[in-house]
Amino acid sequence: MNDDASTTTIDAARRVLADLGLPAGQQNERSALCLLALLDLAPGTPWKNAEHPLMGITPIMDWVRVHYRKEYAPNTRETVRRQTMHQFVAAGIALYNPDRPDRPVNSPKAVYQIEPAALALLRGFGSPRWRENLATYLAQRQTLTEKYARERTQALVPVRTTSGKRIKLSPGEHSKLIRAVIEEFAPRFAPGSTLIYAGDTGEKWGYFDRDGLAALGVHVDVHGKMPDVALHFVTKNWLLLVEAVTSHGPVDGKRHEELARLFAGSQAGLVYVTVFPNRATMARYLADIAWETEVWVANAPSHLIHFNGTRFLGPYAESF
Repeated sequence: MNDDASTTTIDAARRVLADLGLPAGQQNERSALCLLALLDLAPGTPWKNAEHPLMGITPIMDWVRVHYRKEYAPNTRETVRRQTMHQFVAAGIALYNPDRPDRPVNSPKAVYQIEPAALALLRGFGSPRWRENLATYLAQRQTLTEKYARERTQALVPVRTTSGKRIKLSPGEHSKLIRAVIEEFAPRFAPGSTLIYAGDTGEKWGYFDRDGLAALGVHVDVHGKMPDVALHFVTKNWLLLVEAVTSHGPVDGKRHEELARLFAGSQAGLVYVTVFPNRATMARYLADIAWETEVWVANAPSHLIHFNGTRFLGPYAESF
């Protein structure tokens, strides 16, 4: 591989990102390499030969390693996703899951693809009409961005909170299970409860009544590993901490201790609940569920499973 060709192509990609108006933080080598991967432009390949493969984060990093000999550590995936690909999508130059817009945002099958109008533009980079074509594209880009944002919004999962307010969570089975907790579990087993927190796989703070939680004596920051749902059962003064399990684990011993420490200042009694979409999923995690916790299965909503202890659906004294 010709190092000069690599440097020249990367520099060209950085100029493209600047021309497209990406922020300074996305005009770096990492973002340039991600753009080249989405275009399948190896060193020295003419821009007119740009392609539009569907690529996930790991395949992008693998492509960069093979074609540009740039090695990224596995833990860089989140940086690539949050500091490059997120901005590409927001700018309208890349599409997120165009093959399946309702794919869960935390799915390992998530993919990106260069947006068709952006592809047509970039195939002309370096040509005499580049500036003219760029000006035309930039004039239309906001419309394109709004269009794809609307398509993404249509795939969101609507949820009616315990106060009657409607919120929307990112698409996927996990969000559907969170909706079941709020709309099915809470009215049955914590009637009149107030929703304090509902996580979203797209944005960590999907719904958060920070003041409501503070009133219960709990103050958390963005580094706290929140449960999927927190409900204040006002009548009993219990704080129900709920984990929704579709692909990750239940409230096991380790998670029980994490939550107990995070909510140690709570003036409401803590109740730990794991919810599953069905019994088949529950069966996979049965051996891990902590004692003195509750289990609810969404497709059998009128039943609650109690994992031993001196009381049924109630708090226990915490000790560390």
